Amino acid sequence: MPDFTPRVFSGIQPSGGLTLGNYLGAITKFVDWQAKGTHETIFCMVDLHAITVPQEPATLRRNTRELCAGFLAAGIDPERSILIAQSQVPEHAQLAWIFNCVARMGWMGRMTQWKDKSGKNAEAASLGLFAYPALMAADILVYHATHVPVGEDQKQHIELTRDIAAKFNHDYGVDFFPMTEPVIEGAATRVMSLRDGTKKMSKSDPVDASRINLTDDADTIARKLRKAKTDPDPLPGDPTGLSERPDARNLVNIYAALSDSDPATVLAEHEGRMFGHFKQDLADLAVARLAPISTEMARLMDEPAEIDRILARGAERAREITVPILERTYEIVGMVR
Repeated sequence: MPDFTPRVFSGIQPSGGLTLGNYLGAITKFVDWQAKGTHETIFCMVDLHAITVPQEPATLRRNTRELCAGFLAAGIDPERSILIAQSQVPEHAQLAWIFNCVARMGWMGRMTQWKDKSGKNAEAASLGLFAYPALMAADILVYHATHVPVGEDQKQHIELTRDIAAKFNHDYGVDFFPMTEPVIEGAATRVMSLRDGTKKMSKSDPVDASRINLTDDADTIARKLRKAKTDPDPLPGDPTGLSERPDARNLVNIYAALSDSDPATVLAEHEGRMFGHFKQDLADLAVARLAPISTEMARLMDEPAEIDRILARGAERAREITVPILERTYEIVGMVR
C-alpha cells in the first residue's frame, strides 16, 4: 500500500443538544488529536446524515451552527484543524454514490444501527438511512483519512468502511484507499444516562435530567449531578468493585474523564466515601470544566455570521484535499473527464 498522509477525520450529527457524552466521548478526543500535531485533523458537522430522518430546516440550520459553536468553545482551532459542514463539501455525496455501487445490500442490512433505527417498520425508513454507512465511508475516505476517533457504537461502521475500501481497491486493481483505523480510547468513551447507568446518555431521551447539555448553566449542571442515580454502597478501592454497579461506574468514569485521570486513580482517592459527598465533588469539577464552554457557545451563537465564515473557510480548505481524490476516483472507475 502507498504511504498515506496521517490524517484524522471524525464527525457528529447536528441533531440538536450537544451533551456531556458528545463532549467526553468525542470532542475532547478531537482536541487531543489536534494538540498532538502528528496528523492533519478534520472535524465535521454531518448534516447530510441528519436528514436521513425528518428534520425541520430552520432547526437543522441552527443545530449545525450550535454544533460548530460547541467545537470551537471546546478548543477546536479552525486554523489548526479543518472544521466543516458536510453539505458544503460536495465530494462527500459524490463519492458516496460510487460507494453505493461498491457496497453490498447484505452488508448494509447487517448494520446494527440500521436495525435499531428502522425498527419493526423498516420499509417506511428512508433509503438514506439504509445507505448511511456508505456515506460515512465516503466522509472518511474522501480525505484518505488514516484514523477515526469513534465510540464503540460506531466501530462496526469503520469496519464497513475498511470493507468498502478493500473491495474498491480489489475490484479496480489499485491501492488507492487506505485501511482506516478506528481509535477508541479514554475512560468515558461511552457516557451513560444519569438516570439509568445501563443506557447511553442521549440527547433524544425525553427526560432532560438524564443528561448534561453543553448549553446547561452552572446551577443546572450541579443540580443534575447531585440528583444522578447511584446506589447506597460506598465507593470501592478499585474498578473491579464497580462491575455490577452501572450507575456508580458511570459517575466514576465521568469524574475520571473530566479530571483527565482514570477510574483506578479516582477510586484510590475516594475509597470508602459515600456518593453524597462524591457527587458534590463531581458537580464542582463539572461546573469548572463545562461552564466556560457553555458561556462561549452562547457568545458564538449570537454571532452566526462568524460561524458561517469559519465553515466557509473550512470548506475551501477541505476541497483542496477532496477534489483531487474524487477526480482520481472517477478516473479509476472509468468516468470521462
